Amino acid sequence: MSAVNPTLAALLIIFSLLWIRPALGADTLANATGVQGGLVVHLGFGNGKLTAQMQARQNYLVQGFDTDADAVVAARKRLIAAERYGRVAVDVFDGKNIPLIDNTANLVVSDDLAAVAMAEVLRVLAPNGVAYIKTAGAWTRTVKPRPAEIDEWTHYMHDADGNAVAQDTVVGPPRRLQWQGSPAWSRHHDHMSSLSACVSSGGRVFYIFDEAPRVSILTPPDWKLIARDAFNGTILWKRSIPQWYTHMMRLKSGPAILPRRLVASGDRVYVTLGIEAALTELDAATGETLRTYKGTKATQELILCDGLLLVITNMPKDNAARRAMWQVAPRRLTAIRADSGETLWHKEMTVLPMTLATDGKNAYCHDGEKIVAFDLAAGDRRWTSAPLPHLAKLTSGYGATLVVVDDVVLFSGGKKMAVPSLAGSDMMTALSAKTGETMWTAPHPSSGYQSPEDLFVAQGRVWTGATTNGRLDGVFTGRNLRSGEVEVEFPPNVKTYWFHHRCHRGKATEKYLLTSRTGIEFVDMQEENWIINHWIRGACLYGIMPCNGLIYAPPHPCACYPEAKQNGFSVVAPGPIIPTPDNTNRLEKGPAYRTISIAKTAVKTDHDDWPTYRGNVERSGRTTSPVPAELAPAWATSLGGKLSSMVSAGGKL
Repeated sequence: MSAVNPTLAALLIIFSLLWIRPALGADTLANATGVQGGLVVHLGFGNGKLTAQMQARQNYLVQGFDTDADAVVAARKRLIAAERYGRVAVDVFDGKNIPLIDNTANLVVSDDLAAVAMAEVLRVLAPNGVAYIKTAGAWTRTVKPRPAEIDEWTHYMHDADGNAVAQDTVVGPPRRLQWQGSPAWSRHHDHMSSLSACVSSGGRVFYIFDEAPRVSILTPPDWKLIARDAFNGTILWKRSIPQWYTHMMRLKSGPAILPRRLVASGDRVYVTLGIEAALTELDAATGETLRTYKGTKATQELILCDGLLLVITNMPKDNAARRAMWQVAPRRLTAIRADSGETLWHKEMTVLPMTLATDGKNAYCHDGEKIVAFDLAAGDRRWTSAPLPHLAKLTSGYGATLVVVDDVVLFSGGKKMAVPSLAGSDMMTALSAKTGETMWTAPHPSSGYQSPEDLFVAQGRVWTGATTNGRLDGVFTGRNLRSGEVEVEFPPNVKTYWFHHRCHRGKATEKYLLTSRTGIEFVDMQEENWIINHWIRGACLYGIMPCNGLIYAPPHPCACYPEAKQNGFSVVAPGPIIPTPDNTNRLEKGPAYRTISIAKTAVKTDHDDWPTYRGNVERSGRTTSPVPAELAPAWATSLGGKLSSMVSAGGKL
């Protein structure tokens, strides 16, 4: 995002004057600024001692910048000697431009900004980030507001309504990295995905991941719930999950229901820390357990709306734990106040997994035969729909879809259309959320791969696309939400297929449908245009997460396009980085610069030289130097470490 207008910032930012003791330690910073973890930037660090003190907490990364190159060298030596360098780093800057991309730092601290403008500080601060600046002997706390144009992603399908569409107008085709985290790859292409769930709230990202080594899939799993800062990727905390679903499941085919076990809202996280565990409430900043909800052992899925948790669990006296979690089975639906743990009501009923949703008025789910609506406050049954069949043989990678938007309930359960001309197409049905009466039915084309199918409501229309594989035409259809009539229909205007969609369902924003037939396709619904990005894709089972103005692509084990795509936890942004610096002053001059004579460093190259990684400025990777057909060792030496890429010039290697 672009730099914040100083005048606008002055109107929107919160100011408070705070006096503190001279030693700005980690605890002092946390108490005075409210920043409980993430990236701390210290401008004008002097001897670096204060910078080092700021990193007393493990959930802080500290970066110091100073204009004095000699001070930087001295500070680095002290940090290395104290074994602090790494979590704390220092570097030179020009005194005006902070060398960080937009929306990165959680806290900027300085007792003298000197030539750094406050607008520049606000530019590098993440939304809700804090500037703590000393002026005229007083410390001023300035909070950068969170833009209304960016959204959170609190549930697997964005929110409790089941509609996987972010209200985020900043998310767009990726143009730069925001941050990238480890590991570079998840565990195994032919077994269960290492990522089970991912959500974001309050400027943080939470995800369930198997951190066991990739050396062998036979190595026991090491499941963790991990919290990172959403804008810079700093790891804030981890919680172990002793027992999860078997990582030996073949071909990443589910269980598709696992992502529905994690929800975040504000400063709270709701999760099952075990495959048969009860529902737990955690502090989002620290990961500490705040509450374990009674009567929620063996929670299968949950959603949260207006402080009310809706939880589906195995029946206490039923042997459903031995059944596959993706099968229709007797379950218990319970409504619980999140803040007190009070149970408002519960229903014992048969449940079709992955169909629980709410619009804040009713709770909706499919009981294996039909959709049932319950009053959210009291649990009274509001209505029951006509029978709505679903796929007879449910698989682990599949899941029915139920979405409720603007008093319309949409359902697709994998049942094929009976109309001969539409043979092979699934059926989707629209019901009145007030009465349960059928409003319309329509074909639901196959989408995703080894996953639930896409069904989005955006721009007032119901969107579906035929995206599963290259045999389908890829046409997207936008239907009127209330009548089902086709209002928009358009085919791809680019070639996007390799052989099938990635192994997860798509997501969307109000502007783009985000499919993944090769990488991530941004389908602009207004312009009817595909913008393809082969070089980045989401994790198997889960996919990507569009929120905070960014695209989150968690680690995957995919062998498709390995020579071109991003690996690791890659988070990408659509906008500019920093203003282009003055090209006449781009050369950074370190402490040794003035001691080197340009004449001494001049090297005359010839055809025998290989001065750069690819040989020359053309990056040709070739030489005109003759090479004998039969090779023999000329010399050898031990370097005592890892070998870098090699270059050769002036008779030296």
